[in-house]
Amino acid sequence: MRYIADNVRRDLAKKMVFVGGPRQSGKTTLAKSLGAHFSRSRYFNWDFDEDRRAIQSKAWSDDAELLIFDELHKFPRWKNWVKGLYDVRKETHKILVTGSARLDVYRRGGDSLLGRYHYWRLHPFSLSELPPRMTAKVALDRLLTVGGFPEPFLDGDPGEAKRWRRERVSRIVRDDIRDLEPIRDIANLELFVDALRERVSSEVVLSNIAGALHVAPKTLLHWLQILEQMYLVFVVRPYTRKLPRAIQKAPKVFFFDNGDVLGDQGAIFENLVATHLLKELHYREDATGDRWALHYVRDKEGHEVDFVVTCENRVVELVEAKWADTNPSPSLAYFASKLKPEGGCRQIVGTLSKGKGELRHGIRVQSVQDAFPPLSALTSR
Repeated sequence: MRYIADNVRRDLAKKMVFVGGPRQSGKTTLAKSLGAHFSRSRYFNWDFDEDRRAIQSKAWSDDAELLIFDELHKFPRWKNWVKGLYDVRKETHKILVTGSARLDVYRRGGDSLLGRYHYWRLHPFSLSELPPRMTAKVALDRLLTVGGFPEPFLDGDPGEAKRWRRERVSRIVRDDIRDLEPIRDIANLELFVDALRERVSSEVVLSNIAGALHVAPKTLLHWLQILEQMYLVFVVRPYTRKLPRAIQKAPKVFFFDNGDVLGDQGAIFENLVATHLLKELHYREDATGDRWALHYVRDKEGHEVDFVVTCENRVVELVEAKWADTNPSPSLAYFASKLKPEGGCRQIVGTLSKGKGELRHGIRVQSVQDAFPPLSALTSR
């Protein structure tokens, strides 16, 4: 069972549960395994013609304790439909909705499901969530080469992973996005994704990419928001609060699939650390309701730290990702004096052996294998 399974099962006893996350991260497998814990469950996939007709006609028996609706967000009226179903049948059925797009976007809409649901995000495998009998050393090698999505991660074949990745990205861009957005220039959208893959760990200046693709920067901003909504990428924006000399720079863009990165070992490793941090923050946020966020920081003098972790706008931690450098970054100490993070500073090193970390000048230098313990241990950190 995946790391959010127990949380989802507990929440189903109270409300509807929505599970979002990247395509092929394991949501359907999770949902079906949860169904085994109920006396009777029914699974429906909006992409399947017979299931789509059954959803629209509400063709299920009253003794179905759990109803699972996969990819329901592709149903144009899904929000009002599931709201009505819950209001009428909440005493009869428990409802689980999964999807490969953000299912919480309606929070900005006119209709409200407030108080009727809990929302969880499922991420790919990571060092904080290892499959049974897989060592952290093997997992790290696979995360750096084939990424953490279940199929390529468990298979461990780089050649097959490339085929899988090409098919997945094509499916997202050519099918999933078209289901939700009237985008005609798919060829340029694919070129935009390629441009982002080459800029991981660097600031992404949309006006520069727009000139090369001959599209408006406003169009690229819209496309970037769509790629975020579809869980292909996530954006890390600069932190500027309480820093008068901080630079309001362009954002950085990272990929949920570490294998999507086109760059050197440093860029690949920074993307890996970013995905691990985001997985932790999403888990904390979904479990507690606190607002967690991931930023980076840079000032006009050139001091820069890869990640600033905040909770309710409080600076909790500063994190630097280094593939091989074990010397504490001077920028960590510099921004620690300015921001005074509650949890201190960490420098996570890719080549450092497990258990070889140390505290130097107030900065914890640690291996990536030590940096991300099981998610169940988060509350004790």
